[in-house]
Amino acid sequence: MSQSNGRETRRAPGAERHRGAVTLRRQAVNDSTADQRLLDSRQRADWKTKDAWRALRILSEFVEGFDTLADLPSAVSVFGSARSKPDSPECQLAEALGAALARAGYAVITGGGPGVMEAANRGASEAGGLSVGLGIELPFEQGLNDWVDLAIDFRYFFARKTMFVKYAQAFVVLPGGFGTMDELFEALTLVQTGKVTRFPVVLMGTDYWRGLLDWLRDTMAADGKIGPVDLELICLTDDVDAAVRHIVEAEAALSAEQEAVRQEAVAVTAADQRAAADEGGKGRD
Repeated sequence: MSQSNGRETRRAPGAERHRGAVTLRRQAVNDSTADQRLLDSRQRADWKTKDAWRALRILSEFVEGFDTLADLPSAVSVFGSARSKPDSPECQLAEALGAALARAGYAVITGGGPGVMEAANRGASEAGGLSVGLGIELPFEQGLNDWVDLAIDFRYFFARKTMFVKYAQAFVVLPGGFGTMDELFEALTLVQTGKVTRFPVVLMGTDYWRGLLDWLRDTMAADGKIGPVDLELICLTDDVDAAVRHIVEAEAALSAEQEAVRQEAVAVTAADQRAAADEGGKGRD
């Protein structure tokens, strides 16, 4: 390492955290996150002075996300554990999935972290597809993996989660923890309640998910907490080609339905115009 006047010219890297466009290092790093400070009900005394400014920061995250991702091609959001090792079955599956989605013309969106996310980003990037990472400020900084081509760092989970849904045609969920489960059930809730239409949710890793699906069927559905049709919202497979085919077919079916609705609207408008013209002709007679 080069030195000047007996002193090192470079500092040790130390801890580092990203907050949107801001990078904090060493003493500037603190233990709380923007989400934690926003949701902490014990800090009510300063809500009039600070929460209004936070609202502008939240708005800026939505604007940044919408502006950056507006021209994204058809995309699929892929979720899974950041703790999975590169040689794990789920990482190998995620890499093959990322490549297959890219070859099918989809961009691949992940949380931008390590593990399953990195594997999916790598598969997409190496196959020539667009690899997107939506990072988040966490107490334990993960950083964006090296296979992300387009990245956005978020402070707030809810702004980030909106981008995962708004710019994806489907979710594929591989083995993961609390965060993965959160994304899975949010997607299922949005589809069940009709907030999004024809949105495929694919689970990959049949051995991992089998117990959960058994519980959904034998306990939740059996007790009437969900309907039998709700279980059909989930496609379970370990076959990458089957997963991609399910997504492609669902998108094609939705496009066909939308085209049929458009054509029906055009036909109704044309009929109304003809009827109006006929009435006008009768009036002149």
